[in-house]
Amino acid sequence: MSEGAYQRLWESSHVTLQELLDQEQPLLEPVPDRERQSFQYRLASLYLHYLGLLRGFNTVYDQMVQPQKRRLLRRLLDGVAGRVLELKDELVRTDLCENPCLDRVLQDLKLTPADLEVPIPKYFLLEQSTAVRERRLILAEILSRLEPESSQKSFIGMHRTEAILLVQKAERARQGRLRATFMREIRRDEEQDRRIREDGWHKFSQCQAAITIQKVWKGYLQRKRTQQDRRTEMEFIGMLPSPNQVEHLSIISQACLWEDVRRLRQVEKEEEFRAAMVKAHDSLAETEGPDMKEKMKEQIRQWFIECHDLTGRFPDYPDASSGGSYSIFADKTPEQVRMELEMQVQENKKKEQEKRKEKGKDEKKKKKKKGKEEKSKKGEVDAVLQVLPSKCIPMISAGHEEYLNTWKNRCESIHPSQNYDSETLREEKRKEVELEIRIQVDELMRQELRNLRLVVDKEEERPLRAPKKTPGKKSGKKKEKDLTPNRSVESLYEELVISGLLRKSESVALKDYVGDFLYLGSALSLAKKLPMPSLFDIRQNVALYAVLRLGSPDIHAMAPLIRSILLVGPSGMGKKMLVKAVCTETGANLFDLSPDNLLGKYPGRNGAQMMVHIVFKVARLLQPSVIWIGNAEKNFYKRIPKEDREMDPKRIKKDLTKALRLLTPGDRVMLIGTTSRPQLADIRGLCRVYERILFMPRPDYASRYVLWKRMIEARGVQPTQHLDISALAKVSDGYTPGHILQAIQSVLTERRFLQLSKRPLVASEFLGQLAKLDPVYREEEESLKDWYFKTPLGKKSMKHRMDQLEAEEAKLAKEKKKRK
Repeated sequence: MSEGAYQRLWESSHVTLQELLDQEQPLLEPVPDRERQSFQYRLASLYLHYLGLLRGFNTVYDQMVQPQKRRLLRRLLDGVAGRVLELKDELVRTDLCENPCLDRVLQDLKLTPADLEVPIPKYFLLEQSTAVRERRLILAEILSRLEPESSQKSFIGMHRTEAILLVQKAERARQGRLRATFMREIRRDEEQDRRIREDGWHKFSQCQAAITIQKVWKGYLQRKRTQQDRRTEMEFIGMLPSPNQVEHLSIISQACLWEDVRRLRQVEKEEEFRAAMVKAHDSLAETEGPDMKEKMKEQIRQWFIECHDLTGRFPDYPDASSGGSYSIFADKTPEQVRMELEMQVQENKKKEQEKRKEKGKDEKKKKKKKGKEEKSKKGEVDAVLQVLPSKCIPMISAGHEEYLNTWKNRCESIHPSQNYDSETLREEKRKEVELEIRIQVDELMRQELRNLRLVVDKEEERPLRAPKKTPGKKSGKKKEKDLTPNRSVESLYEELVISGLLRKSESVALKDYVGDFLYLGSALSLAKKLPMPSLFDIRQNVALYAVLRLGSPDIHAMAPLIRSILLVGPSGMGKKMLVKAVCTETGANLFDLSPDNLLGKYPGRNGAQMMVHIVFKVARLLQPSVIWIGNAEKNFYKRIPKEDREMDPKRIKKDLTKALRLLTPGDRVMLIGTTSRPQLADIRGLCRVYERILFMPRPDYASRYVLWKRMIEARGVQPTQHLDISALAKVSDGYTPGHILQAIQSVLTERRFLQLSKRPLVASEFLGQLAKLDPVYREEEESLKDWYFKTPLGKKSMKHRMDQLEAEEAKLAKEKKKRK
């Protein structure tokens, strides 16, 4: 796409944004519970539109070069991402399910499941690539120091004589294999000659032999033409890739080259813009600063005089925390301020008279309301649905307003200039300089006001009243006591690496967690069947709850706070893979607090406290960070088994709970637990620590089909018509992605890979390997489902379903009575 195309995409995104902002206000109005379905539909529709908008802004921000537009796009991108997370939270709250069924909404909006994919902004990794690279180098250096012996052993070579003997043996073996192959071919040729001599040469006449050769040749030519025509047709309808791979590779390499060039241009333009910002600030402060200062002083003095004339006394000067004189004037002329003062005096008189009249009326109304409120308190709270006020909408609205005022009506060519706009820059810097000068002027005018009071009113400055403290509430928030005040971050980081609590995470992309969409979710709900989340839903939830929040400090501060998530599912569902994917997509550190990893580390009660403190301290200072706890049920055992008593798995339970509570918006630290046996844990303690619980059931047919296809292709094998993937997906019901991967790895060995040209893959080859593995039996999955429905959200969901069934039964009973 050209620069003009991205400009048009930006403009069309703002048209969509305007429509979405118009739909926000009606959502704030309360809706009765009987209209729950329509309310959920509106929420889901808004969520999908914001998701598409996020995708558009992400593309434009990644491609745009002009620095001022990029800054505005960045604010809009973060604001829209925060709004997506808020709407997801509202969907979960109203639907009482972590995976609301959106298939009907997708169909009505004529969208595809691909439109549900959560786009991960590219700037997450680009902006902290240097920090991530430095962290990896430090980690690699510490790990190399820990294993000096193993590294030396790897470089120790064998003796020269031994090496020569080994090479000679290998060469003799190779020559022997070649000689055996030649001998087999010679024997085969001799056998053919012998058979021909025995059969005799007089079998075919010359004419018959010519006809036979012609038939074979014509058949070969026709098959080749048919195959070529079939391939041409498949290429034409887009079912096969172009055979010209060289051209394809050249296009890809050129695209990568242009991407690198664009990144360099973005950096260059940003540096130019920063230099211009400093220059414009200094220039304005020097040329326009003195005039601004004098105008402000005159304006404030005029305000002093007018207030004294109207009220008989000088006003109280606004405090710096409330904005100083800016809170009074805020782009107003002295005449406007005078009119406001006169209006305030008149309004105060009217209010005093109205208050006396309303006192008697209020007392009567309160008595009437009490009775109504007591009756409606029980039902109304549950019977009303309402969206909570958004933190992101003001930011989005401000960004959209800036676009309308600054960029919308600007005439730009097909290829707009990517240089910064000097006029817009001067306007922005003029406001900054004005604010800086206003702070200085406020200090001077406060002193002048004191002098005026002493001279004119002959009174000292009135002391400011301290704000009243409500009893029972402590001001401020509890702060964690620093147990390591004299330790540097580098030393703590090294200590955690040496002890094995900070690990190097493998590079895994979130898109590698393959799975398909649940296409019949709404149909199952209508049939009174509970739809289970698909692998696609799990991937989306991890992207929303973990990746988007950890990737940006601004998104984390605006979005609803989620400190921890728990992944619950059978072994082999890819829980650890998702943890690694979160670290890869956000560049996060990986801390391992699994009970098995803590054995023998930081012993004693104080040791456990110190360990949790150091981990959370380093995680906050080097954010984003992921704290992973494998076998999370062990921290909350109901009864500790004998084999686990030595490790004391519950020793960090209290400290972990306390440390999590101290995480605030902006602390990009997330606890991710994984478990396949949550039934062994105390459910209250587990749900108190983990705020979101994501249930991961066995993959359905659609996900299994995609898994087989993608995993076989990932091994470098293109499935043919001989391989019935649909049959494999049906047969592998009950098997996890881990089982499917094991079966593929066992079958597609190096030797089998070499035989593919002569013997294509067939489905029956995988059946033997699957038979060796133990599937997830239905009883195990039902046990996990029963446990999930005992969690807070699961209980609410079951209660809501029971209420719906009871309401439907009551409705049917009434209809039967009417018929009778």
